[in-house]
Amino acid sequence: MVVLNKIYTKTGDKGETALGNGARVAKHSARVSAYGTVDEVNATVGLARLHAAGTEMDAGLARIQNDLFDLGADLCRPEMTKDAEAGYPVLRMLPGQSERLEREIDAMNAPLAPLRSFILPGGTPLAAYLHLCRTVSRRAERLAVELAESEEVNPAAITYLNRLSDWFFVAARVANGGTDVLWVPGAHR
Repeated sequence: MVVLNKIYTKTGDKGETALGNGARVAKHSARVSAYGTVDEVNATVGLARLHAAGTEMDAGLARIQNDLFDLGADLCRPEMTKDAEAGYPVLRMLPGQSERLEREIDAMNAPLAPLRSFILPGGTPLAAYLHLCRTVSRRAERLAVELAESEEVNPAAITYLNRLSDWFFVAARVANGGTDVLWVPGAHR
């Protein structure tokens, strides 16, 4: 259980922060950039939820917000090989979380017409915010993949980010009611 009695600690005043294993790193480290961008995705999901209140889409977004905290916890703890030494259960993303996204994507996509063009981000306010969620999650994915080139990263975390952007894409199409804003190549030359 997390207890936050004091919000400011002053321990980051010199540009460092603590990882989940207690190690201190620069706030601009690749790991902090990756999980910080996951936090940014979560904030954009919060904006999208303002336009989905009380709907099935809102329930899906709420599940995703919780998953994103799991993902941040996963990414902030390096050295998966040392998880057993932690003295507490380390929270890691599991393949089942991505599999749930896949089932939800399939269910949302089933009634939609096949795409014959790329679509432009926009349409309804909810769709526009879901496209913002998609692009920020793609950035988080790129940062996690880049981190994985130099440090250990849970493969399930990267898979989740990949599926998540697909979820946001299909959800944006649903939010537009099947009336996608289509790209017309070279339309304004």
